[in-house]
Amino acid sequence: MPNRLLRVNAYTTFDMLDAEATGHDFTEEAFAVLNVTAPRENPDHVRLELELDNSQLETLPAHADRVTLSAAEARKLSAELDKYANRVEAAQSDE
Repeated sequence: MPNRLLRVNAYTTFDMLDAEATGHDFTEEAFAVLNVTAPRENPDHVRLELELDNSQLETLPAHADRVTLSAAEARKLSAELDKYANRVEAAQSDE
């Protein structure tokens, strides 16, 4: 991925996911990097980072999105992810 803004290494949470960027007049699909981190020393937040492969994008310029979460917010997100993962697994087992 040229012009990568996020650092990707062996510790990156997900280094190749299917992603979609949607705007008022466009929708683009690309591979993406999704990473979860916290500062190594004196961690005071969890950071969620997302970057789409800009070589696959025509409308959106190269950029990365970052969200800073408190520990409580990260746990709430984790619980929501778990809830919806259970729903998807249940639906797939019914097939």
